[in-house]
Amino acid sequence: MRPFVQRWTRGIALASCLASAACSSPAPPPVEREPYDASAAADARRIEADVRFLADDLLEGREAGTRGHALASLYVAQRFRATGLAPAGEDGYYQAVPMLEARRVEAGARFVVERAGREVALRYREQYLPDVNFNAADAEVEAPMVFVGQGVHAPALGHDDFEGLEVRGRVAVLFNGAPARFDTDRRAFHASQREKLRELSARGAVGAIFVATDSDEARSPWPRGVANWERPSMRLRDANGTALDTFPDLKVVARVSAAAAPLLLDAGGHETRALFEDNAAGTLRGFPLPGTVHLAARTRIAPAESRNVVARLAGSDHALAAEHVVFSAHLDHVGIGAPVDGDAIYNGALDNALGVAIMLEAAKRLAQSDAPPKRSILFVAVTAEEKGLLGAEWFARHPTVPAGSLVANINMDMPVLLAPTTDVVPVGIEHSSLQPLVEAAAREVGVALSPDPVPEESIFVRSDQYAFIRSGVPSIYLVGGYTGRDGVDARAINGAFLREHYHRPGDDASQPIRYDDAARLARLNAMIGRKVADASERPRWNEGDFFGERFGRGTVSTEPTVNAPATE
Repeated sequence: MRPFVQRWTRGIALASCLASAACSSPAPPPVEREPYDASAAADARRIEADVRFLADDLLEGREAGTRGHALASLYVAQRFRATGLAPAGEDGYYQAVPMLEARRVEAGARFVVERAGREVALRYREQYLPDVNFNAADAEVEAPMVFVGQGVHAPALGHDDFEGLEVRGRVAVLFNGAPARFDTDRRAFHASQREKLRELSARGAVGAIFVATDSDEARSPWPRGVANWERPSMRLRDANGTALDTFPDLKVVARVSAAAAPLLLDAGGHETRALFEDNAAGTLRGFPLPGTVHLAARTRIAPAESRNVVARLAGSDHALAAEHVVFSAHLDHVGIGAPVDGDAIYNGALDNALGVAIMLEAAKRLAQSDAPPKRSILFVAVTAEEKGLLGAEWFARHPTVPAGSLVANINMDMPVLLAPTTDVVPVGIEHSSLQPLVEAAAREVGVALSPDPVPEESIFVRSDQYAFIRSGVPSIYLVGGYTGRDGVDARAINGAFLREHYHRPGDDASQPIRYDDAARLARLNAMIGRKVADASERPRWNEGDFFGERFGRGTVSTEPTVNAPATE
């Protein structure tokens, strides 16, 4: 018995010692940097290695809330650790992002137009799709209709699509977009679904129907968009499990194809083709739309969770280290979907494994520098960008550092680097005092800066930087170049990617990605981060800038965030 008693006594002593140690909560061991290979092309090899892992079939397209995304976030966290960056989430490197997931249910859905005693039923998927509803699993509305043009209220620009129209108690029918005469920034703002639904809700509409035009479908064909109609949508949720940033008064929101538009719009002396032409010409006017519409939608709603991955490089200046420059890149993609040529995994190599890999390389360059930056730098791999910028929105509303300490955002999303180029496009450079810093960084790296080649696409409000902009933080968004080297037509190659591979299984690591250009872009990102972090003053919005005047008050915007169109 004695040996057992001795062992038992020693065990109790050991347990007591361990308990005492646990209570003292010793600090975790410091994160050490891995050796840094600064030889030629090592940066390109590191970026390629990251892309090949993140875009591998093993990760199943990295959709937010899935096993594949969880694996990707684990990988990025360990890359941050190896780089020597400190964890800056709420749970080590992680920040939980609570969401609701909603999926369409075809059974019970209905879209019926009644006029002059006749009923016309639109066909699910082929002619229409309802949006998911995060507030009610079963939603239904029957009401008269009103056509409200593009649903834009911009009195400062002399434009009001609602003038003279009764919207309350009606289902609003509208086109996408905003008037072409608006400047790029205001057109982008007013074209957003967020603003349109907000205006409709404020006027008492009970539902909404977005009608695609021929020009809409030239850019995004209806059959391609609805092929993945079963894919889940997501919203942020609060502690009570309620969806945030939704419009419950709009009972049903639906979308109609351009081909089916006459079933809805050819009435009361109006003709769809003429309305499409008026829309293009900027002469569109709203009108009461004869008849009533009966809309019904069914949704499966369930809680979901994903996570942002957050790391911090501490600043060296006693006064400035409490301020933070934020690098961001979205880690998620769209997951598994409708097969294309037998492949159902949407890997997202350019969108956005490459952007994350470039951010990781920029982080490595900054962390390995002999002279740490004066301000601190955060690196955030955000989730659920493809669901409506949700991870970035959550971080902007609930930053893991004091909200007022965020001084600038440098975002990286889908750099299309499939051709050798001499330039980079810094989208949004003209909005703030970031411009001279970006220009100086480009000169030092030896890369030209080109203007946004497609301002009509409004990409400044379509990626994660917009969540920071809406929080009042000056931001830029860097994408790949369009000026090819050696006679290569980079613009044509980039356009072919968008037509043939964007949000499709073909966006995989087999593409001829120019990792040398990616390494150059990482060097530029790091140099911009350095200059912003070391500047004597924090960046500011330019005087009279639209986004600065609307959002740049130093507070987080509480205006609703709404997902991208359901037919994405």
